[in-house]
Amino acid sequence: MLKQGIILAGGKSSRMGTNKSLLPLGGKTSIEHIFNEMSLFTDEITIVANDPTLYRFLNTDIVADRYTGKGPLAGLESAMYYKKADLYFVAACDMPFVNKSVYDWLQKQISHYSAAVPIFNEKTHPLAGVYKREVLPKVQEQLAQNNLRVKSFFEHIDIKYVEDYDDIPREVLEKHFFNMNHPDQYRKAKLF
Repeated sequence: MLKQGIILAGGKSSRMGTNKSLLPLGGKTSIEHIFNEMSLFTDEITIVANDPTLYRFLNTDIVADRYTGKGPLAGLESAMYYKKADLYFVAACDMPFVNKSVYDWLQKQISHYSAAVPIFNEKTHPLAGVYKREVLPKVQEQLAQNNLRVKSFFEHIDIKYVEDYDDIPREVLEKHFFNMNHPDQYRKAKLF
């Protein structure tokens, strides 16, 4: 079974005021933390970015959006279009503390479903989910109709929402689902 990691590094970072993926945390950039963790459980990692020169230092495949200006759903589509795999593990570039144990748990939950999407603190996290290749046509249909919400294709697939994380410690979950969108969240991340 081929496992593909996807790091979505598009986005305008308008709320942060600078590129979130390249913010330093403990001697490494945010995207390096994500890349290093994802390399523990995927066969390869693809970064979706419209300026590939920024990420060449990671020595991995970089693809651009095929549907430009259409947000993270387009990023998911591009990675799945260019990279054939059985499972796709997704992370947004503003989630520097993703954790292998959470993705391992989601993979166990996917079973016969098309996707395993986590819910944590009553919030759905589609950009931290696991998807099978079979969702690609549904993603493309939504993009073609200009339905750009990441969750736009969820009602068209067999999806497993995951709210129970077995024995994964709460602290690990809090960090895994932590997003850096604003400068105050970046300050908080530096304290982890």
